[in-house]
Amino acid sequence: MTNRPAESAVAAEAREAAAEPRWLTESEQDTWQAYLHAYTLLEDHLDRQLQRDAGMPHIYYGLLVQLSEAPRRRLRMTELAQHVKITRSRLSHAIARLEKNGWVRREECPSDKRGQLAVLTDEGFEMLRRSAPGHVAAVRAAIFDRLTPEQAAQFGEACRIIATGLQPAGADLPWLR
Repeated sequence: MTNRPAESAVAAEAREAAAEPRWLTESEQDTWQAYLHAYTLLEDHLDRQLQRDAGMPHIYYGLLVQLSEAPRRRLRMTELAQHVKITRSRLSHAIARLEKNGWVRREECPSDKRGQLAVLTDEGFEMLRRSAPGHVAAVRAAIFDRLTPEQAAQFGEACRIIATGLQPAGADLPWLR
């Protein structure tokens, strides 16, 4: 039988400190709350603008944009979910609603019989064309008209750093669910 050496006081303190959460500083808490406030208000602002002007929520607009920018205005459903950062079940529900409006249709994937493509219809493209100017104006007024070019660049860089850090290999990402 071997005796384990007694834990040093420093090691015991380090173990206890590791169990204690790293609470946000007052400045960090202030930044976090400002972000939550701005994000919530921005999403509501964009949703209301698109509901009023186009009869669709912001997430549906994002789907139409992704499809409009894809080759032949079509994407595999799994790829579309990844682009808009939503679960496959949420995407399926959204696409069903867009299909009812005649803005999107589903097609079988020729390279994978289990896969489906979402295809932007001419009607969907026209709806996007009509609603884009109002949406861009809402985004510009809410963000870019309020920030200096330097602040906008810093904001974009901070967002890219955060997004990259939240997508490590093997992460439980929405489009994989």
